Amino acid sequence: MKISYNWINEYLDLNVSPADLAEKIERTSVEVDGVTQPSAGLKKIVVGHVLSVEMHPDSDHLHICQIDVGEDEPLQIVCGAPNIAKDQNVIVALPGSRIAGNVKIKKSKMRGVPSAGMVCALQEIGFSEDVVPKEYVDGIYVLPADATPGDEVYDYLGMNDSLIDLDVTPNRGDMLSLNGTLHDLAAIYDQPVELDQPNVKESGAAIDSELTLHVDADLAPQYRMRLVKQVKIAPSPMWLQIRLWNAGYRPINNVVDITNYIMLKYGQPLHAFDYDKFDGQDVYVRTATAGEPLTTLDEGEHELTDQDIVIADSNRPIGLAGVMGGLDAAITNQTKTVAIEAAVFEHDHIRKAAQRHNLHTDASQRFERGVNQAGVQDALDAAAQLMNELADGAVQTGTAVGSDNEPEPAVITISMGHINAVLGTDLTQAQVIHILQSLEFTVMAEGDTLTVTVPVRRNDIHIPADLLEEVARIYGYDELPTTLPTGRMTMGTLTTAQKLMRATRHSLEGLGLNQAISYALTTEDKAKMFTMQASEITKLAWPMSVDHAVLRMNVITGLLDDIAYNTARKVKDVALYEQGRVFYREDGNDRPSEEEHIAGVITGTLMPAGWNQPAQAVDFFQMKGIVEAYLQDMAVNGDVSFVANSEMPEMHPGRTADVLVHGHRIGFIGQVHPSIAKQFKIGATYVFELNLQAIIDMPKQENQYDLISRYPAITRDIAMLVSDETTNEEIMALIDKRGGAYLQSVKLFDVYDGVKVPKGKKSLAYTLTYQDKQGTLVDDKVNQAFDKVTQRLEDDLDAEIR
Repeated sequence: MKISYNWINEYLDLNVSPADLAEKIERTSVEVDGVTQPSAGLKKIVVGHVLSVEMHPDSDHLHICQIDVGEDEPLQIVCGAPNIAKDQNVIVALPGSRIAGNVKIKKSKMRGVPSAGMVCALQEIGFSEDVVPKEYVDGIYVLPADATPGDEVYDYLGMNDSLIDLDVTPNRGDMLSLNGTLHDLAAIYDQPVELDQPNVKESGAAIDSELTLHVDADLAPQYRMRLVKQVKIAPSPMWLQIRLWNAGYRPINNVVDITNYIMLKYGQPLHAFDYDKFDGQDVYVRTATAGEPLTTLDEGEHELTDQDIVIADSNRPIGLAGVMGGLDAAITNQTKTVAIEAAVFEHDHIRKAAQRHNLHTDASQRFERGVNQAGVQDALDAAAQLMNELADGAVQTGTAVGSDNEPEPAVITISMGHINAVLGTDLTQAQVIHILQSLEFTVMAEGDTLTVTVPVRRNDIHIPADLLEEVARIYGYDELPTTLPTGRMTMGTLTTAQKLMRATRHSLEGLGLNQAISYALTTEDKAKMFTMQASEITKLAWPMSVDHAVLRMNVITGLLDDIAYNTARKVKDVALYEQGRVFYREDGNDRPSEEEHIAGVITGTLMPAGWNQPAQAVDFFQMKGIVEAYLQDMAVNGDVSFVANSEMPEMHPGRTADVLVHGHRIGFIGQVHPSIAKQFKIGATYVFELNLQAIIDMPKQENQYDLISRYPAITRDIAMLVSDETTNEEIMALIDKRGGAYLQSVKLFDVYDGVKVPKGKKSLAYTLTYQDKQGTLVDDKVNQAFDKVTQRLEDDLDAEIR
């Protein structure tokens, strides 16, 4: 928000430069983006009075003008503006002048006719086209009739003012106005401030007979209207136009300009309707009907939803509440009766409506941050008063009130001991009370305790910490005492989840994978792939692109995009992992739940070819080994198993398995289905994705070390024929269960299903290792345990021992 230094000085005697004032605001209240003076860099630009205008003999659009610039003789200037005319006061850049962009103006000839200078449009002396009145956008600007030829134009146009550009934070909505800024500056410089109080002259009939409001107070806690009749639409006086364009607003007409001026001064957005365009005298504040159309003042056509708040007459919407008015009830040159609206709308609805319809206006910005709910009537009265003074309007008696729910001021209790302990100061109670009272807070002291009543306009103050901030910033952050560190350091620690996440990165990187970071936003099709549970998609209301429009429900697709990127650049061997969140949403819920996942992808070969070994393409068992090693590194204390899964459409049906811990599925591993790989334009790729949050939550075997036995081990080999349907996992589970107390490990060392094996059978061979850590193990004990295993294999799995 740009605020005028001269306007501030009308209320406060600051006696500081604009730059110093801006620096003080930045150190105390809100950030300042910069201080500008519109006339800076301009030179020799004066008022000129047009004495005569003749057409150029060799042009159908150029004019030869004789212009009085306060010198002994008039200047001859050739001008191409279509609206130049005799007896106008215009902006003239003299020979040797500097206009916008540091352009120097010289004497010249235009199609053979000498021209001593230039008649300027506002844009040519630095005005943005957005603030130039529409009637002068395509031509020169006409100065007031009382402008004196030869005078510099800067004061006539308000260009000698300094404009302080405030970058107002969301919590300080009160500073989106002159009055709010004055309250803060009065406290900072410890000066009293006298703000204008409206004095409305009512001369018409009672408003109740002409206007009835029907308001849903949940949508608009406050809603008021005034009627002004017999208005005369005209350009605003120069002082008002200067206030507006210096703040970045285009002057339109006296009625519309007044509403914008009051918003700048009071921070209260207003809207002016043409009352004669209402269908009846009833005005409704309601939610729109889904699909209801509305054309706004910018001529944009919008299809409303049932979440939009509208202002409506008996027949149709006439405005999108808190955002922009409707074109059907807009002020025009024919308007005679104006209905002025002042309200407080529910801020969440306004924010979402502005996003939904891409209408981020100055009004919506203020309603989103919160307006002064104690000043709605004052702003409405001030606007009615100005319409009486500047548009000759007759203000009807009274105010139509649809809702009037002004909140109670916040009351906060705080002790002097707490203030000084937190700030490290030795402030007296009198100093603190003076600071708070300078902000117009009401303070009651009882012993060491202060009870502070906060004005409603400061809706950012609710708790004692907020008061501490107010005391600190007005006292001065640079005045707070400094202390050296004591040397006693508080050691930072990681949470259990953070430790495991860090260990995850170390483990997977040790297993040969590199970390990747992908977007959490993706396309709808990719979001639905590789999902581990049923979920509704979560779409962004305003995505930056169609490729990043939906929250992901898997991590793998982002990694596959990375594989595709590398593949397209002839990098064939890629091994990546990513830790990140996925987002699941239940039907009926607006917000998704977040779940931490870990995923990995490998394509090509993990171990490149060496002098002593050939390269070996990644396969299911290598990926399975990585997952097993990772879970072991994470100290997962449970029975980890892998169960074939042929139901995932994105995965190869014969090379995919679910990962189970204690029978609960925590993820899956396997090969990406060839059709999906083709879709991503990649080769054969193996992936895994695990629910990291489940791994964090499950019990851990923190101490994984074991004593090394001093006694020798005994091994036994066993080979067997089993059915093709019998899995290695079943055999390993049976041997582990029946192997006895001394069985230390079981290892599969041979698989054969060639011509010498009966059809439907396969031969598996295992090495069983036995060891007693307390003494020397004898063969008899090993043989007894081994025989039990053999018997159970024959009985339970119908194995034929070879």
